[in-house]
Amino acid sequence: MSGVLTDEKEGRVRPPLSLLTISPIPALRDNYIWLLEDINTREAWVVDPGLAQPVIQALQAKKSSLSGILLTHHHPDHSGGVPELLSMWRDIPVIASSRSPLSFITHPVNESTLNAPLPFGLNVLEVPGHTLDHLAFYNKESVFCGDTLFSMGCGRVFEGTPEQMHRSLTRLSALPPTTAMFCGHEYTLANLHFAQRVTPDNALIRQKIQAVKALYANHLASLPSTMGIETQLNPFLRCHEAAIIQAAETRAGHRLNNEVAVFAALREWKNHV
Repeated sequence: MSGVLTDEKEGRVRPPLSLLTISPIPALRDNYIWLLEDINTREAWVVDPGLAQPVIQALQAKKSSLSGILLTHHHPDHSGGVPELLSMWRDIPVIASSRSPLSFITHPVNESTLNAPLPFGLNVLEVPGHTLDHLAFYNKESVFCGDTLFSMGCGRVFEGTPEQMHRSLTRLSALPPTTAMFCGHEYTLANLHFAQRVTPDNALIRQKIQAVKALYANHLASLPSTMGIETQLNPFLRCHEAAIIQAAETRAGHRLNNEVAVFAALREWKNHV
């Protein structure tokens, strides 16, 4: 994978030119909590700890201490472990959207916030749609996008509008193609099967299905993806392409006049698969 060094045995990803390691911590049925750690200083942050115990166990195994928490949005499967973690690490920052309803946030942020204690050169991107408080955290190498963008798919539109979600996905797709994409769930194979229904003649999607099946057979994560791969194969990032438009119009049974309408038709289709 271009631009990302992967240690498959340990399930870790280490962006180049950095001392940062990124490790998936599986939680619940199909969530990933992402553990970010500086291998020299042992500074460790977690993204979206839906449960506390898997984080505690991972940190104990590494003999590391938790330095802070990043939350992409307020849903319990992404934030439910925070109170227990704060009972062990009382003074660490919890960074989330200024629109979040959660009471334990110490540093509410948006794209205009200055001097937030964001680690590892991360910046904030507001990506509402799945929820109104949804953020992505990104730097030159990686993006942590929660449930807005999945590998080969996207999140449901719960609180926002199709217009908001489409805009958020467009903003993420504008990141450099080498950007490693770390999302909140292992949905890749199911998303690929939907992508194949949308464009059944796409040979690259067929190849990707086989590659992901091979990873699963070896108990490996399909993540991270890259923004280059996503913009090439993810149907929700290709609402401007003729094949996607035709498939969405066939499903909808009428002409779709713009990309938002195409996106909305695709998302509604996926909701019923």
